[in-house]
Amino acid sequence: MNNSHPKSVEILNRNQHNISRKDISSNALKVLYRLSAENYEAYLVGGCVRDLLLGQKPKDFDIVTDATPEEIKKIFSNCRLIGKRFRLAHILFGREIIEVATFRGHHSATSTKNISKKSEKGMLIRDNIFGDINEDSERRDFTVNSLYYDIKTFSIRSSEHGLSDLKNRVIKLIGEPHTRYKEDPVRMLRAIRFSVKLNMSLSNETATPIKELVTLLSEIPGARLFDECNKLFHNGYGYKTYLSLREYDIFQQLFPQINDFLTEDHSSLTEKMIELSLISTDQRIKNQKRINPAFLYSCFLWYPLQSKLKEIKNDKSYASLSSYEQLQAAINWIIDKQIETISIPKRFTNTIRDIWYLQNKFLNRTPKRSLRLLEQPKFRAAFDFLEIRGIIEGGEIKDLAKWWDIFQQADESKANLMLQSLNHKKSKKGHKRKHKV
Repeated sequence: MNNSHPKSVEILNRNQHNISRKDISSNALKVLYRLSAENYEAYLVGGCVRDLLLGQKPKDFDIVTDATPEEIKKIFSNCRLIGKRFRLAHILFGREIIEVATFRGHHSATSTKNISKKSEKGMLIRDNIFGDINEDSERRDFTVNSLYYDIKTFSIRSSEHGLSDLKNRVIKLIGEPHTRYKEDPVRMLRAIRFSVKLNMSLSNETATPIKELVTLLSEIPGARLFDECNKLFHNGYGYKTYLSLREYDIFQQLFPQINDFLTEDHSSLTEKMIELSLISTDQRIKNQKRINPAFLYSCFLWYPLQSKLKEIKNDKSYASLSSYEQLQAAINWIIDKQIETISIPKRFTNTIRDIWYLQNKFLNRTPKRSLRLLEQPKFRAAFDFLEIRGIIEGGEIKDLAKWWDIFQQADESKANLMLQSLNHKKSKKGHKRKHKV
């Protein structure tokens, strides 16, 4: 690899850093101690070390070792090997999974296609080349992730200026940026996510190639992009992440059918919907409430759906369809189009459909239908969606959202009065229309 940073290794002894074993997962410690007892090198690595140094609580604890995946499997009966592109070991402790990787090595002309392979565009298709800790540190994506915690000495090993970049709050790619992005275009998404999450800036050499290479994301499998989007938008910093993705033209690549609805001043209905839904999701995460990826996708694509529905209604070839069938056709088109880029699993597309279909049902406020709607499994998500629409659109939709907000919290007596009042208003309107005729 053509490493753009001079080779440097810095060691912080136990008394020079803030990481304590009490802050490390007990299961991760078990794996580290067991590997060490079997005479293998074993380190906590990457984001968990970075977050602990920053005083944050890591989401996951990853380990790197000189043991091969097969050797790891022999040591741990609760181990399963995963991945073809990157061979990894997952050590299972109930719900917690400790991921263990073997030190990565450098690619060379002598590497066989069975362990190393690149596409014509330079993307890594297979990468099971093993090396030592020095090579592994150069194979990491960003300098702030090239950090290792040694379980034997409790020291921190920093490679590629990781500690200084962490201190200076800058995200830098290790190696030549064009080459590293081409090897794995998802690194562009990770660069944005880390910069927002850690409140750091991208170095010029890391940021500059992104707009040029962003179309490479089309080469990434849709299922992987779905997972990456969950990390981008469900990390508690979704709105800030969205703004950064917009800045580097990445959001437009992930959601191409939204492009026509984007403006320079972020003033369109679509952009307001995206903004409010992301801010709402960030708040739910902060309050430790449950979130569902389907909600954001339903918000992102709502106004493109309305545009497509209008197009279908004006298309004579759809004239024989009922209003419901036209809506169904528009929904199918929008979801199918999005799945071409991001493979949203069916359980989530079904929820998206439910949220959209229920919007019309909010209008039919007869006693039976209103009470039945409250029992719908996706009522709460659909109502939250309606509330955001009310804020954006105002008028009838805002009044409708307010009515349903009061109705769902009302006791039986008050709910009946609300429905009676609604029926009285409808009958008065009908009487007026009849009298006018």
